[in-house]
Amino acid sequence: MISFKILSQDPLSQARSGVLRTAHGNVRTPNFMPVATQASVKGIAPSDLKKLGVEILISNTYHLILRPSSALIRDLGGLHCFMNWDRAIVTDSGGFQAYSLDRLRRVNDRGIEFSSHLDGSQYQLTPEKAVAVQEDLDSDIAMVLDFFTPYPSAFLDARLAVERTVHWAERSCAVKKKQPLFGIVQGASYKDLRIECAERLTRLPFDGYGIGGLMIGEPASTTNEMVTVTTRILPHNKARYLMGCGYPEDILEAVEQGVDLFDCVLPTRNGRTGMAFTSQGKVIIKASRYARDTAPLDSQCRCSTCRCFSRAYIRHLFNAGELLAGRLVSYHNIHFFMRLMAGIRQSIEQGTFQDFKKKVSKHFDFRDMAEIRSKESTF
Repeated sequence: MISFKILSQDPLSQARSGVLRTAHGNVRTPNFMPVATQASVKGIAPSDLKKLGVEILISNTYHLILRPSSALIRDLGGLHCFMNWDRAIVTDSGGFQAYSLDRLRRVNDRGIEFSSHLDGSQYQLTPEKAVAVQEDLDSDIAMVLDFFTPYPSAFLDARLAVERTVHWAERSCAVKKKQPLFGIVQGASYKDLRIECAERLTRLPFDGYGIGGLMIGEPASTTNEMVTVTTRILPHNKARYLMGCGYPEDILEAVEQGVDLFDCVLPTRNGRTGMAFTSQGKVIIKASRYARDTAPLDSQCRCSTCRCFSRAYIRHLFNAGELLAGRLVSYHNIHFFMRLMAGIRQSIEQGTFQDFKKKVSKHFDFRDMAEIRSKESTF
């Protein structure tokens, strides 16, 4: 039901391009997954996502358990049918969202008990339940329920997170049926724990691996170090997914270390608040400097937003409170990320990845935005 093949390898780094074959089509890697938290990428129709070249989405188990329920989605034909999307879907286990609830949840070795943020109703999410729910959703790739601690974490807390993550992974594998399942490496910012967790997970029959517990406020240098030590342990012939990674320079750093898949809410969340990713860096379109600017968001972009509308018009839409404003910038941002990933793949295939990385990175510098990164989630 799933296979991964490496097609090209960068001669100067661990970067590789390949193809992830799923039950709903091939996914070229490296690739970026827009977040369809509640079976929808906010403001963008599935038909538009296809026009943008999106090959794979990620949806969230936690939110779909609460509303409309995995059983209802199962009865209506599964997640692909429910949201009219015939390409690949990954479903996250919901562990991060349950963790984010903080005061609304309790964690023990059995699993996570939490109160719905919608109505306070009680739920219990165990490794077995997470697998069963994702089987109801019938996604192409399911993620195990994992456990992690915030940054910074004490060593003993991170040690406990690794033990729980591995134990829950073993229980997940024991109940897995045919659905492809990815393990998730934890270990906070401790190299030895990351290595140990990765080694223990590779002994289990996973179809690929997520790298979790990062992009939550730690310095970029720490992220890069943890990704580097982890990818050195994970099998070369299986897909690697850095969870929650969305800033262009972070993606480029991780690709250089051999990561294949990424996801983040940035394209649509920032789009709805008026921040556009462009070939020359970020554009905060609400700024007064754009009031009479007849140029497109990005002069090098050929998406429908840039072909049809000016910066002045989009700024006007935001000031007028028009829903179209966020949709136009979100559409452009997803297009930007699809172009970025296509450029990465092409540069790896042509042996020019290092040059491509330097060219793109000079326009993006979010190194001082660790606090902002810590707030990114699929809520």
